[in-house]
Amino acid sequence: MRILIAWADDSSPNLGVRALGEGSVDLLRRTWPDAEFVFMNYGRRPTQIPWGRQRSLLRERATARLGMQRWLAGFDLVWDTRSGDSFADIYGLPRHLTMSLIHEFAVQAGTRVVLAPQTIGPFGSRRGRALARRTLRRSSMVFARDPISAGAAARLGRPVDAVTSDLVFGLEQPEPGAERDVLLNVSGLLWRGNAHVDAGGYRSAVHGIIDSLLAEGRSVTLLPHVLDADNPDTDVAVSRALADGYDGRIGLHVPTSLSDARSAIAGAHLVIGARMHACLNALSTGTPTVAMAYSRKFAPLMASIGWERVVQLGADDIASAVLEHARAADLGAEAEAARGQGAALLQQVSERLGDG
Repeated sequence: MRILIAWADDSSPNLGVRALGEGSVDLLRRTWPDAEFVFMNYGRRPTQIPWGRQRSLLRERATARLGMQRWLAGFDLVWDTRSGDSFADIYGLPRHLTMSLIHEFAVQAGTRVVLAPQTIGPFGSRRGRALARRTLRRSSMVFARDPISAGAAARLGRPVDAVTSDLVFGLEQPEPGAERDVLLNVSGLLWRGNAHVDAGGYRSAVHGIIDSLLAEGRSVTLLPHVLDADNPDTDVAVSRALADGYDGRIGLHVPTSLSDARSAIAGAHLVIGARMHACLNALSTGTPTVAMAYSRKFAPLMASIGWERVVQLGADDIASAVLEHARAADLGAEAEAARGQGAALLQQVSERLGDG
């Protein structure tokens, strides 16, 4: 059994993308223990697929010069993760089109293609909806990771095979690391000017959270979740500068790997984060979290596993809302219940794949 895991991998600087890649492997091995896995992602592009431009992809489909169709036909399954939230047109039509073309070409190669558990939509353009409709129709199976996504698929004429949860719940449980109080994930994406939230308001909220936690006698350690790379959105530089600004009053833990990050999270009392997979990594280990949500992907996914500790960025007095959740009683019991719910929902994938 050869499986191509598309748009996730085990070496991305974005630990959320690694969680999708490694979670996929751990999950799929339950159905196919002896499977061989190959990753395809930005930074892990196979030479047979020239996706730099859509024109290059279409030319290869017509000429077969690089052997793209033959390469895709060499897999028994294409597991299309779309990076968790890229089956949408909010990141631009070129990204949506590139991923959709490769999905289509894999189907044409005779390979079974499954849309892995992910966010579906939103699709704000007619062309985006048309591409999505075809992709859904051409997929062997479709899994949504939240009910809102399932509704988006149904409106496009292809109900999902199951509403599950995020692939992070497929990861094996880590050994807890050193005991820490609060791990704070600060997003480099949101710290600078961005299309999602007011960066100044976000920075002010982060400082307010840190200052209040310290005043309450709690200890804070910064945890980057997007590591250093040729990408301005890395969390590391922002975290280092922030730690320096507090003159040793807060800590910094830069993970060396996904397993290191998960171990650190499992040893913490609480995680506060604006990267969704920092929060999901927490819940998948039974660690409480407060999510600072910047897009529609957060709330429905977390609500589906019974987790309501989500603060929408852009709301009034973000820091106070985060701290109110952080002070709640019985957070540990709530987190353990969410972990169990996420794992149970994801188990449906193994059951459906086994039946198929």
